Amino acid sequence: MSATTIWAVIAGMALVNFLIRFPSLAVLSRTALPAWAKRWLSYIPVSAMATLVVGGVVRPDGRWLPPFANPYLWASIITGVVYWRFRSFLGATVVGVICFLAFAALLG
Repeated sequence: MSATTIWAVIAGMALVNFLIRFPSLAVLSRTALPAWAKRWLSYIPVSAMATLVVGGVVRPDGRWLPPFANPYLWASIITGVVYWRFRSFLGATVVGVICFLAFAALLG
């Protein structure tokens, strides 16, 4: 596949994405939403992120790992606990990386 084809596909996807999303954003940005709708919409980013994270943790590389032999699962649990306790994104990230490397070496 040529570089031109790849860039054309990327540009086409960007255009379609814009055409799908822009009309609703344009209308909703000028409209006062009721409180229940704002509350409901506030859960969308959290749900999307949870979907991405859980998929990568439970099925790394697209295959299921047994829970006790899954370094991704154990490192993510510890990372979540560290973030919950200390509210430090950087600290949780560093602890998560170190835990993942340790669990990958042990369970490898």
